[in-house]
Amino acid sequence: MNDFDPMDDIPAYLPREQFEHYLGMPLKNVPSPEPSALNFAEYFADDFKKAIAHAGFTPEYSWASDLYLSGRMDGAITGALKNAEKIRTIYKEVSGSQKEGEWLPLSVVCPGCGKIATTEASDFDGKTVAVLCREDKVEYTKGCGFAGRVSPFGGKAKLPWKVEWAAKWKVGGVLVEGAGKDHSTRGGSRDVANHISKEVFNYEPPFDIPYEFLLAGGKKMSSSKGRGSSAKEISDLVPTKIFRLALLGRDINQQINFDPEGDTIPVLYDQYDKLALSYWAGVKDDYARLFSYLFEPTAESAGERSSGLLARPQSPGGQGEARPFLRRIPPPVFLPRFSQVAFIVQMPHLKVEVEVEKIKGGALTAEDKTELKERASYAKKWLAQYAPERFVYELQKTLPDAANSLSDAQKKALGELLRYIEVSPQMPSGDDLHKKLHEIKEGQGIAPAELFKAIYLAFLGKTHGPQAGWFLSALERDFVLSRLVEILL
Repeated sequence: MNDFDPMDDIPAYLPREQFEHYLGMPLKNVPSPEPSALNFAEYFADDFKKAIAHAGFTPEYSWASDLYLSGRMDGAITGALKNAEKIRTIYKEVSGSQKEGEWLPLSVVCPGCGKIATTEASDFDGKTVAVLCREDKVEYTKGCGFAGRVSPFGGKAKLPWKVEWAAKWKVGGVLVEGAGKDHSTRGGSRDVANHISKEVFNYEPPFDIPYEFLLAGGKKMSSSKGRGSSAKEISDLVPTKIFRLALLGRDINQQINFDPEGDTIPVLYDQYDKLALSYWAGVKDDYARLFSYLFEPTAESAGERSSGLLARPQSPGGQGEARPFLRRIPPPVFLPRFSQVAFIVQMPHLKVEVEVEKIKGGALTAEDKTELKERASYAKKWLAQYAPERFVYELQKTLPDAANSLSDAQKKALGELLRYIEVSPQMPSGDDLHKKLHEIKEGQGIAPAELFKAIYLAFLGKTHGPQAGWFLSALERDFVLSRLVEILL
């Protein structure tokens, strides 16, 4: 966690007058907006750590400030300062960045004002550097004018990030490290760090795995400002297994676009259901293998797995006794479509369990009910906060005005549907209604879109809706009959 970087901006939702004084200071020295964290860096890192934990991953976190304060970076600082000219040459030849002749790859914490973004270092004598805290170095804050000599060791200074990146590889003994594809371009930050690692620190750069972006609503999460644009907000919208599917279900060379205000969540659930049914059917392919990766063993079964990457995660917040986070791969359960559950929970006259039993065609097991309860809970959360208008439905108590504009062909089709329901002793099932609608479509030559549009306009006042046969079967028979009669009058 890079908590030693300077604070270079203030989030719009925080009072500027409270934090403006800290601009340019290391994030670790900026107070937390809430008493729940020690400092600004830890406060915002906590949300990210919670998202990682919710995804079922168990990394060990390290803080950049600890590396510097402990002295572990002192050797790298010495090496970088003694090879400043070589680093300047690498910047110029690899990335085209020109550094001044006396420039040193170092940012010192000013002894006067505590800022790290406003200082310039020069003249390393082996123990200290000359430091000037400039008023005009950055646009977002001013330095205090301090001038003097300071030791760069023991957490009093840090390396610029491309140099620091290479230094961390050597200090940490890193063998493999990926990064976003934008860093791995020719002349990019990874290219610069690779040269510094080899030519300054005499360390072979880690194996690189460039990966694509995780987008929030089509934008990089770092630049997206809207709702559902943070890792924590995204992770809160779905259970662990679905969040893991979003992250693991695509090649690292493909972008992941998580759009909570679109159909991302229903599509992910449909993908999960397809994988689950295939896995439970005993299919042995990459999709079944992917499904198994959505779950990790409980702690007592961890020894059964050969993966060296498995670790027992800590309790929320990273404190307390380690505990298993994810359960085993679940046994087969009934999986109602998320979009259907999202519709049912919006209908006050419907009981979710009763309707899903109709869809299943039998009683729900205890495991079925657990899965359904989870889906209903997340469906309500999604509908309340993000769902697009096309997924939000309200059964119209009176005939919508839009239904008065139905064509003769649409009314004729609804008339045949009315007669079919009238002669049925009870409301037909979703499958039976689906077959009948197909029969009407074929027999009357009406376009499917026109037939379904007529149904949705009649009952929802919209041109779109859930699967028509199933939708009608979920309504009370007398209500459907009276509405169809009213349309045909």
